[in-house]
Amino acid sequence: MSNAISTSAARVEVREVGLSYAGRRVLDGIDLSVRAGELVSVLGPSGCGKSTLLRIVAGLQQAESGYVAVDGVALRGPRPDVALAFQDPCLLPWLSVEKNVAFGLGFSRQPELSRGTRRERVTTALNQVGLAHARHYAPRQLSGGMAQRAALARCLARKPRTLLLDEPFGALDEVTRAEMQQLLVDVVRETDAATLLVTHDIDEALLVSNRIVVLGNRGKLILQLTVDVPSPREMHLEALGALRIRILQALRDSMSRAALTAPI
Repeated sequence: MSNAISTSAARVEVREVGLSYAGRRVLDGIDLSVRAGELVSVLGPSGCGKSTLLRIVAGLQQAESGYVAVDGVALRGPRPDVALAFQDPCLLPWLSVEKNVAFGLGFSRQPELSRGTRRERVTTALNQVGLAHARHYAPRQLSGGMAQRAALARCLARKPRTLLLDEPFGALDEVTRAEMQQLLVDVVRETDAATLLVTHDIDEALLVSNRIVVLGNRGKLILQLTVDVPSPREMHLEALGALRIRILQALRDSMSRAALTAPI
């Protein structure tokens, strides 16, 4: 599941980003970048700042130190070309699938679109995620996987240059999760979106990512890995296993250091 990556400059740049809550360091000097067509996964234990980092990149939260730049411009708030999807699909139950996908296209931060252009964008997005047949369904008629497809389509209808996802497949069964992982890889390849995926699943990160960054306790970036494994990756268990061991060892070392420095 590998993508061809643009060799141009990074579309998203995170430089020395730091943040504290109630005197506790949540993110500590984070540096990372994401290029067009690249899928970068963020791994780490609960509470290490993964979702906080995603909200900062989305422009929904301000860092205390450092900065985020998108397409070379310092981020000052949400941008119409940056789309964010959560674990909960957040579909509005009183709207059909197509109206959920269209929701937000008319917001003030979005470029002004004609009704025909909006309809075209929704149709294209539904086709991309395989939900054209379900455009008139109500959310209650959707399976978990279909609901996540609809949430992804809602992001794609905005034609984002940057796609942010916060554990979007965590609640799905194994088979559906595998289908959604392949869909995500296909979407990134087709749209050339710079994509940042927060996940707690090491195997998911190994299967879909071009690169993996690992956050440890107290929000420090403790490891960056390039996943240079041919497709289909499932056939290269030894290579994936070696990367998995490196990730687990980095997490264990981080937890051991945290335990040694914790106040008694």
